[in-house]
Amino acid sequence: MKKLASLTLSLLPSLLWAQSGPYTIQGQLGTSGSPAKAYLRYMAGSTVKLDSTTIQNGKFEFKGSVENPMKGNLLVVKNGASLNKNTSVPSISLYLEPGTIKVISPDSLKNALVSGTQLNVDNQKLEASLKTTREKMEKLMQEYRSATPEQRSKKEFEESIDKRYEAIEAEQKAVYAQFVKAMPKSLVSLDALKSFGGYAPEYGDVKPVFDGLDETVKNSKAGQEYTAVMNRIKATSVGEMAPDFTQADTSGKAVALHDFKGKYVLVDFWASWCGPCRAENPNVVKNYNEFKSKNFTVLGVSLDRPNAKEAWLKAIHKDNLTWTQVSDLKFWDNDVAKQYGIRAIPQNFLIGPDGKIVAKNVRGEALGKKLTEVLAGQP
Repeated sequence: MKKLASLTLSLLPSLLWAQSGPYTIQGQLGTSGSPAKAYLRYMAGSTVKLDSTTIQNGKFEFKGSVENPMKGNLLVVKNGASLNKNTSVPSISLYLEPGTIKVISPDSLKNALVSGTQLNVDNQKLEASLKTTREKMEKLMQEYRSATPEQRSKKEFEESIDKRYEAIEAEQKAVYAQFVKAMPKSLVSLDALKSFGGYAPEYGDVKPVFDGLDETVKNSKAGQEYTAVMNRIKATSVGEMAPDFTQADTSGKAVALHDFKGKYVLVDFWASWCGPCRAENPNVVKNYNEFKSKNFTVLGVSLDRPNAKEAWLKAIHKDNLTWTQVSDLKFWDNDVAKQYGIRAIPQNFLIGPDGKIVAKNVRGEALGKKLTEVLAGQP
């Protein structure tokens, strides 16, 4: 009897988040009477949804329903200001799942605790574990933002910031991995795994951690979706044959990856709207001009938005990108980007003459070093 009761209790977290149904978010952020609005942002398929409500005397409420639990963000905008992409506003993550979700703070959203449902209780444990490393990261970012342009231009300063950033990132990865190990039956662990993998996860890193999850998590809708993501990651790992694709160039002509067989080709994912991509473009141009006579070329794949062909063409011209460029102008739904599991840009894949992936995400000085290495001996 005790064993059965114990088994039932151990399964409760998994069973709770497996349910679909209505949810209510009840918030209390102090007792401030100043004008403010709360926004709830979440994904519905591939569409970003944004609900809003007025905060009165610190109180607010959202109601909705879910077919499957999902992660969302709660944001607060004060003084009647509108929410837009250029506005930096306080936000916290929470899970939308059946039940009453409570968001309570003595003052602001920053200090809010989320409770009331199992996944949000689990997520609070993860947030608490990350507190120290996040404070370190924020301190580092403040140091970088307060630096003068002259300081930022110095190589030693940039290298110091990068080294410390990577060290903090490694600490965070250890926290995520430990959380997954300790909470294998929680759906929060799947999101922790995604954060562990970062914007460009390596199959050899994420697969062992994923294998440690409980079968209920693996077999959930989100777990099955991430299995498909891992399969794409595996298919685009170093040493694998690069998945072939065909997409239209700037004149509408179909261009296929296999057209470049026999050459080293850097498949470069970018977009005209992407600041870091545009900042990296001069480096790609430099290396293209240096190595194009040694059986090397670049194939750009743009994630520009629908109806933004003109912006794409202007960026190509302004940045002197003289190599072949392709795009279906579908933004993040770009077919090649989805095929290669691209969730952030810039990213690139260096493909050898035999069609195998030689390297991934080589940028800055690393790109020149890698090309010098692989192209040694080329006529």
